[in-house]
Amino acid sequence: MPLGDPCGGEFRYTDEGLPSCVSAVSVRCRDVRESEGFYCDLLGFETVAEEGGAVFMRRGDAVLILVRGDVPYDTGLYLGVDNPYDLHRRLIDEGVVFVRDPMNSPIGVYTSFRDPSGNTVHAVDSRGRL
Repeated sequence: MPLGDPCGGEFRYTDEGLPSCVSAVSVRCRDVRESEGFYCDLLGFETVAEEGGAVFMRRGDAVLILVRGDVPYDTGLYLGVDNPYDLHRRLIDEGVVFVRDPMNSPIGVYTSFRDPSGNTVHAVDSRGRL
């Protein structure tokens, strides 16, 4: 709720300061080093920093923060890819376990797979419907 203008005028918020994108996503991992290898070697991320046991990774505009955690979970992370079918084929060849083969959805074609910690990660057509 706006506080108003201290001089008595009416104040209205615009969209300044509101979020325009998701800046980074953290992913809990049993073994941060093993997961770092997976995200680098198979998904093309690059490690850019390490701090306090966390590994900061980037690929294009996508930023991941790998942190220590014990429980596999659905990350809710949807990585934008040019073609989920191509990623699916590439990761199948590498022995990655898939939870969902590529399928249509309201956000476009997507597929879901497990990282080394058993977390579910999704990949969606970056030219999808939304």
